[in-house]
Amino acid sequence: MLRPLNIYGNIVAYMADQEWIIPTCGRLLFAATLFMYFINSGLTKIGQGFSGALSPSMGAYAQILPKAFEAAGYDPSGLGMHQHIIVYAGILAEFILPVLIVLGLFTRIAALGLIVFVMVQSFTDVLGHGQVDALGGWFDRFPDSTILDQRSFWVFVLLTLVIKGGGPFAVDRLAGLRSSRLQNAL
Repeated sequence: MLRPLNIYGNIVAYMADQEWIIPTCGRLLFAATLFMYFINSGLTKIGQGFSGALSPSMGAYAQILPKAFEAAGYDPSGLGMHQHIIVYAGILAEFILPVLIVLGLFTRIAALGLIVFVMVQSFTDVLGHGQVDALGGWFDRFPDSTILDQRSFWVFVLLTLVIKGGGPFAVDRLAGLRSSRLQNAL
């Protein structure tokens, strides 16, 4: 009986020493499941053509600030400067943060930014768009709600990257951008 327990103990000890597995798998899982989601979502918020990247689409305002945009008569000029900044920041976040995570460049900060983004996105979906049915509930028998169930897993993967960083195959590490003091602080 001791032999199988020793083998198990050796395997567990070996796996515990492999610190590269969790952050590498986290970034790979993010790239495989969420990267294109965020990029495609960002693409729905920009206008057409080259100049469209500098001009949010009507859909951007409707998606990010649904009630404020409705109150402005669906006219972006009726919104305040801070609301335009929120829309631009949301669009930039959907493009820049996922790319940083996949590359492993400033992974911890980018993952933390996306956690905040997902939380704001979830509140907007429920409070702004009225998607109360998509909220779902934890500890029920249905694991398919869009907001609480799915986005909890998203946040878990992102939180893992906040804690573990990008791993040994991250641009940060490969380029030598990480100092041990900075790594210990983060």
